[in-house]
Amino acid sequence: MTSRFARAAAMGAALTVAAGAFAACSSEPETTPDDVITIFAPQDAGQGQDLEDNAFTTLLEEKFDVDLQFETTTWDGNAAAEKRQISLASGDYPDAYMLIPWVDQFSSEELVELGGQGVIVPLDDLIGEDTPNLVAAFEKEPGFEELATSPDGNIWGIPAWNDCYHCSYPSKLWMNSAWLDALGLEQPTTTEELRDVLEAFKTQDPNGNGEADEIPLSGAGGATLLSYLLNPYVYTAEMYANAEGVNPASLGLQNGQVTLQPTRNEWREGISYVASLYADGLIDEGAFTQNGEALTAEGATEDVILGSVAVMHPWFVTADQEDGRYTQYDAVPPLTGPKGDDTFWSGGGAGAAPGATFVITNRSSEAKQRKLMQILDFMVSYDGHLQGEYGIEGVNWMRPEEGDVALDETLEPNFKVITQPTEETLQNSWGPIAQFFSDAEFRNSQVTATDIYSAEGYERRLFEATTFYEGHESDELFPYWEVDVTGETATELATIQTNVENFIVQASAEFVTGIRDIGGDEDWAEFQQNLTDLGADRYVEIYQEAWDASQ
Repeated sequence: MTSRFARAAAMGAALTVAAGAFAACSSEPETTPDDVITIFAPQDAGQGQDLEDNAFTTLLEEKFDVDLQFETTTWDGNAAAEKRQISLASGDYPDAYMLIPWVDQFSSEELVELGGQGVIVPLDDLIGEDTPNLVAAFEKEPGFEELATSPDGNIWGIPAWNDCYHCSYPSKLWMNSAWLDALGLEQPTTTEELRDVLEAFKTQDPNGNGEADEIPLSGAGGATLLSYLLNPYVYTAEMYANAEGVNPASLGLQNGQVTLQPTRNEWREGISYVASLYADGLIDEGAFTQNGEALTAEGATEDVILGSVAVMHPWFVTADQEDGRYTQYDAVPPLTGPKGDDTFWSGGGAGAAPGATFVITNRSSEAKQRKLMQILDFMVSYDGHLQGEYGIEGVNWMRPEEGDVALDETLEPNFKVITQPTEETLQNSWGPIAQFFSDAEFRNSQVTATDIYSAEGYERRLFEATTFYEGHESDELFPYWEVDVTGETATELATIQTNVENFIVQASAEFVTGIRDIGGDEDWAEFQQNLTDLGADRYVEIYQEAWDASQ
């Protein structure tokens, strides 16, 4: 959860270098013995995770008679993506990659390219009798198999199917209701009402400590903040799921025409609004550059200083903070813009993106390939999923008791997560690495406390908050996952998309923070010319042709 803006150019360079390195790799990498499987994966040491010394790792090693060894990265999206690219480019890559989609994953274009180069192996022939749970999951959710199938018709990897209701509306704003009450204010409903509330947070000492230490609005990396604030002006997706340039987040669809949203006057008006908030000191100076750790530090100060935060859910405060600040933040519904528009961006359906979180490389022998697919299949199974994502029964989760209520109260409750101290949460599990098939039935049968402000009721809190956003979806959403771009065009698109999307991320922050003048016609014209020079016209043309072909 780090800044997309600060590292956009560096990531673009890393991707370009890595792509060249893939092409340069001609020799087969050396492999380890069949009973030793090497895996590249992210781990979160802050939550006590050590994949080498982990209860679920031990369970897999004993169950499948293997020695699992890890090359690890962090949950910092940019750093994880860069390390993955370097790992691949080195030629000394592991047997498999197991990733987290909202940290980093392989795009469809990467899969086709790496598959064509022989770096990763096709999984089609490995899916069958040895993977009954995966086959059953494909049958239960046909969209899962469709998502796993690359534009060239092969299954080069397996994505994470996470039917997460609250994840489908990730661009939320969480506001301190205790501060609103202290100042006699209501939640804002329009962009100008938000300005008024933020000004009150800045100037009227809502935390009552006699100091002007309040931060009216903050965020991490800026993506959620921009998406939330721009949508009242123009449909704006959030590039939250992967590293920069993986998804065409800047595109919209108007009456069948693919549109680059930052070329529109409405986008300029929206950025002007955000820039005015920043210029008035209402947006945290670190909102576009700080990572999740820095935001959490702001949430943990001695006195509460955060008035509102644009993130998917309020992880920036924790239940173990004794002053109760954990209970103070509530979701603000979509704002209405100056033209009366309150439409919003929805990630849509299951929290899944085209591409893959799991791939097997050509370093892996046929025996290891079969073993890896069996491990994957176990994590898709119900019991394997519980142990892989949550940990040990009786320690990290338990079976339901009489009177327990499922998140979806129409479902029979199936399991209950036992709250752990933050630094111990992932000691016994792989967490979201193992979350390959979380369909709605699995997620919503989880026992959840009815007190949404308790730690045990957190999932219900997110569930209920998301109802504020459902029903406001914009009809300008461009369903890029429904189009196929293959062959040389896909290779061309990958480069253009990375360049254009990275540049928009960077330029957006520069406009907001005043490095570029959004009100200046010269700077605006230069921005449009920059887009043209980077291939924006061809970018739109490729997606338009693909969209027309899909209809």
